[in-house]
Amino acid sequence: MTSTVDAQRSTALDLGPARALSCRECGHQTPLAPEFACAECFGPLEVAYEFGNITRADIEAGPRSIWRYRGLLPVPAHVDAHPNTDPGLTRLVKADRLAAALGVRSLWVKDDTGNPTHSFKDRVVAVALAAARELGFKVLACPSTGNLANAVAAAAARAGWDSVVLVPSSLEKAKILTSAVYDGSLIAIDGNYDDVNRLATELAAEHEDWAFVNVNVRPYYAEGSKTLGYEVAEQLGWRLPEQVVIPVASGSQLTKVDKAFREFGELGLVEATPYRIFGAQATGCSPVSAAFKAGSDVIAPVKPDTIARSLAIGAPADGPYVLDAVRRTGGAVEDVTDAEVVEGIRLLARTEGIFAETAGGVTVATAKKLFESGQLDRDAETVLLITGDGLKTLDAVQDHVGPLATVPPTAAAVHEALSRKK
Repeated sequence: MTSTVDAQRSTALDLGPARALSCRECGHQTPLAPEFACAECFGPLEVAYEFGNITRADIEAGPRSIWRYRGLLPVPAHVDAHPNTDPGLTRLVKADRLAAALGVRSLWVKDDTGNPTHSFKDRVVAVALAAARELGFKVLACPSTGNLANAVAAAAARAGWDSVVLVPSSLEKAKILTSAVYDGSLIAIDGNYDDVNRLATELAAEHEDWAFVNVNVRPYYAEGSKTLGYEVAEQLGWRLPEQVVIPVASGSQLTKVDKAFREFGELGLVEATPYRIFGAQATGCSPVSAAFKAGSDVIAPVKPDTIARSLAIGAPADGPYVLDAVRRTGGAVEDVTDAEVVEGIRLLARTEGIFAETAGGVTVATAKKLFESGQLDRDAETVLLITGDGLKTLDAVQDHVGPLATVPPTAAAVHEALSRKK
């Protein structure tokens, strides 16, 4: 299905270096518009570009946000002139203590908890909003497993837009509250994310002025994930890592980080050195991991059952392209149990002082499993993507951590408590 587009509007678009939408299956190109499926084969569309001469100096002189890469994104040159949340340029942490715990030589953590609503979704929403404004939309909307709900509600509030956010009614309370506080229209749906996503597609067809960021403007929205790959390469001193581990929900983040690495290499911004990409899923929602292990190209949908709700997409749209990327680069897709997810959260917290949500626990636990199995090289420089803040998923750890003891207000009692820990 596709949304309609006004022909006159499509000819006057300013989306920077973006020149067309290209089908990822058959290669058919269509003019820039709020379209997400190919008219020829119904395959997914993505943005195709004609990049100008972009240098490291140009990027380094840009804003301290994702807009330093605006010359590589489907946004106007003056995108930062409009109110937005200015996400990006989050820290890349040299994770020596985690590396020691895992027995590996060189490990980095890309900590995206520092974004405005504390997840990488601020990146994709900022790009989607910029494109939606240029495409003539008036309302920002989404179906979401939580982090996207936060990002859309906040970005719409900052821009002065109305928002419509649809979430599963079973979503973590923290994520419901941190979406509702922006006072947009937050609606809980009785069903899982796949039910919510189907409903959003129906509503997008009915409301032509609603920009569902991950539906009718998905090709533009998805490009925001490239900025994670751009930043990792820039922060490593303009070079690519040897290995990267990325959580998989829809799979779009993984495929766009891969796209970012390839674009930087093709543009001469980094040396196009080999790299391997690894995907991480929770066992309770691991259709891509299952397909990878079976050697299949078909992603069989599953009903999610995991504490990692931000990754709980049973029919991931980019699943087949995740398989393509990991196989092409010599990587893998692995999954971990909920118990391993919790231990991954705790391991990262106690070694590096970074409190990740359940998706981050999936990434860390999967990396641990892949190192132990030998699929990840212990001597290769590795980057782990931590994409959301643990304050959003407190229920995942509330039964596993707490005070060491409750004691009277005396030094002796404190010393006694500390001695029991030893």
